[in-house]
Parts: sequence; C-alpha cells; structure tokens
Amino acid sequence: MKHYSQLTLKQRYIIYSMLKIGYSQTAIAKVIGVHKSTISRELIRNRSGRAYRYKQANTFAEGRKKGKVRFRLDGSTWAYVEQLICKEWSPEQISAWMKKNMDIAVSHEWIYKYVLKDKQTGGSLYLHLRCKKKRKKRYGSNERRGILKNRVSIDERPAVVDTRNRLGDWEADTIIGKAHKQAIVSMTERKSGLSLIYKVDRRTKENTQKAIKRLLGSISDQVLTITSDNGKEFGDHEKIAAGLKCDFYFAHPYSSYERGTNENTNGLIRQYFPKDRDFRTITDKEIIHATKRLNNRPRKRLGYKTPNEVFFGESDTVALTT
Repeated sequence: MKHYSQLTLKQRYIIYSMLKIGYSQTAIAKVIGVHKSTISRELIRNRSGRAYRYKQANTFAEGRKKGKVRFRLDGSTWAYVEQLICKEWSPEQISAWMKKNMDIAVSHEWIYKYVLKDKQTGGSLYLHLRCKKKRKKRYGSNERRGILKNRVSIDERPAVVDTRNRLGDWEADTIIGKAHKQAIVSMTERKSGLSLIYKVDRRTKENTQKAIKRLLGSISDQVLTITSDNGKEFGDHEKIAAGLKCDFYFAHPYSSYERGTNENTNGLIRQYFPKDRDFRTITDKEIIHATKRLNNRPRKRLGYKTPNEVFFGESDTVALTT
C-alpha cells in the first residue's frame, strides 16, 4: 500500500461521510484503500476551518497542484516541522533531530522552501528563523575602558578550558537594551552550551555580581572558571570568584572570538529580545521562556543533543513539551 495517494472527489466524499458518522482515520483509510497518513494529510491540508467539506477539499487540492510546490512528506509531518520552527529551531537542527530521533528524512533545503512558500502565501513561519546580519569588524581599535583592578588575563587560563572536554567553564557577557535602558546578564557553559540569563535594572558591577550569583549559585559545583570581556560591569570579579570558588579570567580587548560560545548565544538571545526592544518591558516569564527554548534546542556540535541533555543528563525526547 502506498503512503501517498492523490484522492478523487468520490474518495473525499467517503471521507466526509465516514467522519460525520464517527469512523476513525484508520478505518476510513482501509475503506478507500489508502495509507492512514494520506487521510491525516488530507484533513490537515484541505480542511476549511474546523470542518472538512469534500467539495472544498477537492478545490484546495486542485489549486495546490497548479501553483504550489508538492512536498513529499505528509501533512502531519509538516505540521510537526512547523511546531519546531515556531520554537526557533533552525531547518538544519530540525532535519538532523528528526532523522536521529524519528527516523524521518527531510532535508533542511526542503524546510527552507516550505518556509518560503508559507511566507509567499502570507504565513509567518519565517519570523521564527534566526536573522543573520553581517557583523561589523573593528580595525585598529584601542581599549578605552581602562584596566580593571587585579584582572587575570585569559593567557593564564588552563589549557584544558580550550578543549571543551569538561563541564564547568563559563563565559559571561551583558546584552544592552534599547537606549541603554536595563540589560541582560548572559552566562554560557562552554562544553554543553547551556545558557542562563538574568535581567538587571542597571549594568553596574554590583548588579552584575548579584545576577551571576543568582544564576550559578545553585550549581556552583559545576563552576570552575568564568571568562568575560573587559566591561566595567565585571569590576566585582574577585567577589564573584570568591563566592563561587572559581577562577575568573578576562579576554583580550576586542577579541570576542575568545568567548565565541557566549557571543553566538547572545545572537540567539537577540531573537527574543532584539536591539529595538525596551528591556524595561521584559517580564520574568519571557526570560524563563527564552531560557527553556535555548536549552532545549538541539545543537550540531553536540551531535544534535540539547544543552540540557549534555549538562544535566536530561533527555528531552518530546521536543514540543517546553
């Protein structure tokens, strides 16, 4: 029995009639001689509102033949893809995760085409894709923020941190809101990519120190080192190191690549809190929502495991629960 069949008007009438009586999709599929996934796809793609009407369904299907790309997967699978897109998973992440966990092969190129078609017909899926903007490079810049007291250079950081072979090495930064009103303290663990964020009213060293304590205090046994840039908000680095019993290091000025994990994560965080967002309007619920989304998103470098799986050993096999 083939999984994908082009239905006739007569078959659609049978589907309509049997649904009204109360038959299941499996029973309907057996009567008209198609796979049950064909029925599922039919009801998802050709339904009008909440009701299924066979004449309208046939019109929708005929119109799709003329003007749209015909996708090889059934409607229920594409519905699942849509849910993952709405969780800000990239097409590449979706493709690899579904192949690994569901044994379903759908290329990321097909997903991009699907999103493009959705946009052309007035859909909003494209809004959930990460916005990729070219970053401006600095040339010949000099550090003007002064030298923090008792700062320890990244040059003195243990070489094992570069290998990403252990848990407990963190990178820190702050993300500034519109008109420099409020900020988000961002912490990222290097091996797992686990992301923790906390909003502060002002980007002061005192607020930053308290935020890092709030974020890492409960998992201090998994904090060995912290590496940040040279911002004055990290002026209380000695208090942070003493409180968490870890070592604190500073990257070289204008060398964001030395904190690449955190820099990349900040780009992901901007999906939820863009530069034109007034951070004063951000709620705790939004912070929690963004944190869950970031840490339950499979990563290519982790073999398409999630940061939560790597850091906590938690398996999030039902990807749509958070």
